[in-house]
Amino acid sequence: MSTNPARRNAIESIASQPRLQSTFDFRNEKIDLIYGQNVFSLEKMEKRLPKDIFKALKNCIESGAKLDSAAADVVASAIKDWALECGATHYAHVFHPLTGSTAEKHDTFFEPHGTGTLAQFSGKALIQAEPDASSFPNGGLRSTFEARGYTAWDVTSPAYIFDGENGSTLCIPTAFVSWKGEALDKKTPLLRSMHALNKAAHRVLELFGKKAGFISASCGPEQEYFLIDSRLFYLRPDLYTCGRSLFGAKPAKGQEFEDQYFGTIPDRVLACMMETERECFKLGIPIKTRHNEVAPAQYEVAPIFESANVAHDHQMMTMTLLKRVAAKHGFVCLLAEKPFAGVNGSGKHVNWSLGGAGVGNLLEPGSAPHENAQFLAFCSAVIRAVDLHQGLLRASVASAGNDHRLGANEAPPAIISIYLGDMLNEVIEQVKKSGSASSSRKGGTMTLGVDTLPVLPKDAGDRNRTSPFAFTGNKFEFRAVGSSFSVAGPLTVLNTIMADSLDKLADDLAAEIKAEKGNFNAALQTVLKNILTKHGRIIFNGNGYSEEWHKEAAKRGLKNLRTTPDALPEIVAKSTIEVFERQNVLSKEELVSREEIYTHSYVLTINTESKLVSDIGRTLLLPAALKYAADLTPVADSKSGGKLRKEVISLADDLASALDSLDKLRSESKDDSHGNARHACDKILPAMLKVRAAADTLEEVVADEYWPLPSYQELLFLR
Repeated sequence: MSTNPARRNAIESIASQPRLQSTFDFRNEKIDLIYGQNVFSLEKMEKRLPKDIFKALKNCIESGAKLDSAAADVVASAIKDWALECGATHYAHVFHPLTGSTAEKHDTFFEPHGTGTLAQFSGKALIQAEPDASSFPNGGLRSTFEARGYTAWDVTSPAYIFDGENGSTLCIPTAFVSWKGEALDKKTPLLRSMHALNKAAHRVLELFGKKAGFISASCGPEQEYFLIDSRLFYLRPDLYTCGRSLFGAKPAKGQEFEDQYFGTIPDRVLACMMETERECFKLGIPIKTRHNEVAPAQYEVAPIFESANVAHDHQMMTMTLLKRVAAKHGFVCLLAEKPFAGVNGSGKHVNWSLGGAGVGNLLEPGSAPHENAQFLAFCSAVIRAVDLHQGLLRASVASAGNDHRLGANEAPPAIISIYLGDMLNEVIEQVKKSGSASSSRKGGTMTLGVDTLPVLPKDAGDRNRTSPFAFTGNKFEFRAVGSSFSVAGPLTVLNTIMADSLDKLADDLAAEIKAEKGNFNAALQTVLKNILTKHGRIIFNGNGYSEEWHKEAAKRGLKNLRTTPDALPEIVAKSTIEVFERQNVLSKEELVSREEIYTHSYVLTINTESKLVSDIGRTLLLPAALKYAADLTPVADSKSGGKLRKEVISLADDLASALDSLDKLRSESKDDSHGNARHACDKILPAMLKVRAAADTLEEVVADEYWPLPSYQELLFLR
């Protein structure tokens, strides 16, 4: 146990904490009764609204039609009555600005009326609000004096009640735009991209002779996170300021034993998970899975697939709930991509597919994918989209935090490629050669050699965890997304480039059908062969971590955008601007604004972290080392004492010198944000690592009672 007083007190408090008594009877509580109870669902709408108003609102949700003001007043009144019955006192337009977080402004329902108050909520208040647009990142879209912005009700994502400790709030999901109509948020382009994808998918399906309802992208994001005891967390200024540790010597035990992954969930952690799930269920969030992740103190939660827009909103709510419920259990939930060096960081695997009524999942290959022409067409469109816009996909997951994770042997490499698996890859290779395929590999069965164990069905191919974009049966899994990210950005990119690829497929297929005098099969074979021959280079089924792949990828002409400053310019590349404007998702000005915001955010993040490295190094770690060296003076005459004192002083000098170098580099400023980003990446980050190397070596030498920061061993294993 640590002999440092603050750390010792925290550890003793953790060791002696009483078993948490839940306020919920989870064994007897019926999930079906609480699931969605805080959501103004279609079922509740139908019960509370006149038939004509409900029909009009449902039409808005399903087809994008507009709701007139008279109907909006009726809907608002029904939502208000329901919210008041649920105990809500306020309402809030919830939106997701380009900070990547959630924003909300609360207004009360109650207004003075005579000698009392009256609950008021109009259709206008439901549909539109006016937050200050100049106070959020806008990348030059708004001047400081141009403050007007609007939030607009997104009818496709249901309103809900968010319960707080002392009251409840009606939350209305909204889009956030400027007075001129520019998108200032994550949701607006996501909704636009879904509209574009639906339109393009219908063009292709019509050529196949298929009629379908709304074709929607669907998403099931897996969320990884760490739970750290709050008593230790608040003794680490780096964790509570930056969300990740900037110092920390490697513990004697990390994840080398591989005993954490899928291990038994500790009782205290499980209690926290169960309460989080309960809160998610109340909000209609379809949580399916929970388990221990690879690193100590790391866990995962995953939902069932939903429409991409709703999945995004639910994902943002889930992150909020993880933090809120963790605090009730004495934890802090860390969503940073790399909170601790030397153990796995956290990602957010975005499982993405598309489909709709009448056609099902368009990325479902079936048992014989070589015979499924429709699947091969849509899969080929994905391959083309990812190949043409590999740099943009990398940019969509670029951040200072994610740079610490991507490319390490724990996460997908910075090189974007597609894994298809053996069965599908064989089919694609056949199509590349002749335009058609005649066979598919079968899965078979697996006998385990024990009579009491069942015979297992065996898939036709293995899975590949090193691939950033992998086909996993009936969907693609984008594994490079960071754990703290809003999924709206990556989803917007996927939807937009897929819509454009489907449009190209429809154009080429229609032209080829005409050339083939109506022979659809011959036309499709020609088009698919051309796509896969031209864009098949993006397919890679091997080890994405290997050095050989880096060399092979370079030969294929694939991009290796290792850092955020390398990747972000892809947002304003000519090809990006053309496809986003062609699909009416984002204008050139909106794209330029985003690239500017994300570049500025990167610089701010590195500068903040480097300043904190200096502050902690100079005010906590260096004084601790010098105090220890001074206290060693009486025993310096002994052989061991003298050697230890000399080592501590030498390392302290190394630390001081590294801090001086870091401070000098941080004081240097370049002419523009891109120059500052390059400087932060190439100069400041390496200087921070030199400071850390000296400090972490000191941590292993300085007596424990002197060291002020909780160790990795304490942070990762005490819960």
